[in-house]
Amino acid sequence: MDLDVHRGEVFALLGPNGAGKTTTVEILEGFRHRTSGEASVLGVDPQHADAAWRQRVGIVLQSTGEFDDLTVREVVHHFARYYRNADDPDAVIERVGLAEKRGARTRVLSGGQKRRLDVALGIIGRPELLFLDEPTTGFDPEARREFWGLIRQLAAAGTTILLTTHYLDEAEQLADRVGVLAAGRLVAVDTPARLGDRGTSAATVGWHTPDGTRQEQTDTPTAVVARLAEQFGGEIPGLTVTRPSLEDVYLRMIGAGE
Repeated sequence: MDLDVHRGEVFALLGPNGAGKTTTVEILEGFRHRTSGEASVLGVDPQHADAAWRQRVGIVLQSTGEFDDLTVREVVHHFARYYRNADDPDAVIERVGLAEKRGARTRVLSGGQKRRLDVALGIIGRPELLFLDEPTTGFDPEARREFWGLIRQLAAAGTTILLTTHYLDEAEQLADRVGVLAAGRLVAVDTPARLGDRGTSAATVGWHTPDGTRQEQTDTPTAVVARLAEQFGGEIPGLTVTRPSLEDVYLRMIGAGE
């Protein structure tokens, strides 16, 4: 794979289980030695990075340690001591939406609240770059959308974010660009809107008739809609205009890549 992630962007790495997402991220985090090639993260080879480099990077793994007998405030304050330029622990707790739980022991937190605590530990050192490995796995829809708001806040503050996810709506909502991994190869990199020529792919225009639903594939959907509007004398019953979704493009790419 050949990949550049730009400073200040949110980049999502997509791919099926076993495609190489976590392996790639672990190499970039310095947790795993690569077998060949070159890697540079914040100008440093992560395989030989020192403590000064680690001060600049935040990591939220798929699963982290358990701190059942400690309160949220105790955990965040403890981790803040590892960093020379740590953020205010109480401000971070507020920022991740755990202010009302600061005195609660972590064993009573919900899954979504524990994930917010994971993020608090990932950003307590004011990282320039934040790795998020499948950050919302197991979240219910409401908790996932709340978490998206937190990621948007971090990105707006200038944090570069590299995340892996299985949720295509998550990538579409959060990422400036996405990369698709299939069988260990990077098969495409683009914005969610342009990936796989989504923006220029043929559209499908659908409408209702007395005999049932009709559809027409076209490169000029506006012209088709204008023709139908004239045919129906204005309002077109059951009108839909759709282009390939990110999921459609993604499934096609990983099928070709494998």
